[in-house]
Amino acid sequence: MKILQTEITPAHNSYISVIERNEPFFKSPFHYHPEVELVYIKESYGKRVIGDKIEPFYAGDLVLVGSNLPHVWLSDENFHQGLESTRAKSVVTYFNKDIFGDGFYNLREVEKINVLFRNAQRGLKIEGATRIKIIDIIERLVYKTGFDRVLGLLEILHILSTSEDIQFINSETYSGVVYNKDTDRLAEVFKYIKTSFGTDITLNDVAKKANLTPQSFCRLFKKRMNKHFMEYLNEVRISHACRYLMDTDCSISEIAYMSGFKTVSNFNKVFKENTGYCPTSYRLKAS
Repeated sequence: MKILQTEITPAHNSYISVIERNEPFFKSPFHYHPEVELVYIKESYGKRVIGDKIEPFYAGDLVLVGSNLPHVWLSDENFHQGLESTRAKSVVTYFNKDIFGDGFYNLREVEKINVLFRNAQRGLKIEGATRIKIIDIIERLVYKTGFDRVLGLLEILHILSTSEDIQFINSETYSGVVYNKDTDRLAEVFKYIKTSFGTDITLNDVAKKANLTPQSFCRLFKKRMNKHFMEYLNEVRISHACRYLMDTDCSISEIAYMSGFKTVSNFNKVFKENTGYCPTSYRLKAS
């Protein structure tokens, strides 16, 4: 299946759209659009794919998805089989940045919002007290119209742009962005993985990229990323495999080798560990 390019706000004749969804399971395909999207999950659980990152989601999940960042929410298999008493409920706020002109974004007072939009290109998970505040505003925004809805959006942007309860979903290297290139020992490693994930990558290879011994590299990587290197490499490979499953008609074995796995059995095992689905079921659910 192809990653779909969509455009939300023109279809609703507004630069801001607030949509409540109540379905047996989430049905949207893997897609992207120019609008920024704020997603609040009221009910359901499963896996979400944002950019190159696969993570679980539960009721209460709150995520800001930047412009043209591919994403999909996949309800757990229990919802598809009708085994859950709850439904897939969410409130999604879409808005086009063009709602405010260049003059607005050039204001010094708006710099933090500009930074927020740049950061949203990697996807942002909202937690803590900020999550509670934003959910309350979203619940009220559903019933607002006209300029009151614009004011509600501005309030959300202000809170998010000044909050510390924000976590990046994708790594610094997503879409080719690498920060601290001159000083970050891992920058070359991330670039190497991004371009070579489908090849046979060894610990010695990546340690040399960082000019470290394998032992020192493992310590630094674990400290920086809060996970072991092979965990990260498998996540990158599986995220690309998800894209291949949805965007191509290649066989499972072809996708396994394209993603850097030596055997189909190992690919199936790691894929299930990361997504909760076998590759064939994942392709069917996302179609």
